Amino acid sequence: MTGEDAVTTKNILAVLLLLCVGACAGSVKFRDPNMDFGSIQKVAVLPFTNLTRDEKASDRVRDVYMNMLMATGGLYLLPPGEVARGISRAQLADRTAPSEEEIKRLGGVLGVDAVMTGVVKEYGEVRSGSVSSNLVSLSLQMFEVKTGKVVWSASSTKGGVSTMDRLFGGGGKPMNIVTEEAVIDLINKLYK
Repeated sequence: MTGEDAVTTKNILAVLLLLCVGACAGSVKFRDPNMDFGSIQKVAVLPFTNLTRDEKASDRVRDVYMNMLMATGGLYLLPPGEVARGISRAQLADRTAPSEEEIKRLGGVLGVDAVMTGVVKEYGEVRSGSVSSNLVSLSLQMFEVKTGKVVWSASSTKGGVSTMDRLFGGGGKPMNIVTEEAVIDLINKLYK
């Protein structure tokens, strides 16, 4: 093998390794093997924590998530107003990140089987050189109300500046499409 062949082989292996790492990163989730997910029928989705500069990002993402999860027909989600009243009655210290005891108390007040929380980590436009694109990154958790323990957790990041955007320009996908892709990814992780 010549020196050029060795360099080419190393480059190919490096690209394959990066593709494998990227593929594995997209499938990170936790699913409690002892949990009977078929027993979960009624769920409360709490307001999401917002770590972005856009003050409405968490509300927008929560709305898309709730609508798309209800559309699956697999769960009944309490309306946001009913969840807000339950949060008030249960006197949660932090409505976006309740403790185990608060989860149990809220579950009793609302009469739900599970409570979901979420964190919107990134939402909006990102730049790479002269190219910009939309990006959303979020993680969700499901708590069983009987124990207050996390039974499911997953993250998703969609959008960003692609190689095609860098080569040919363009602004990437609209924010609503990127958000829907991230939500679909999370719903697939919930049901699989």
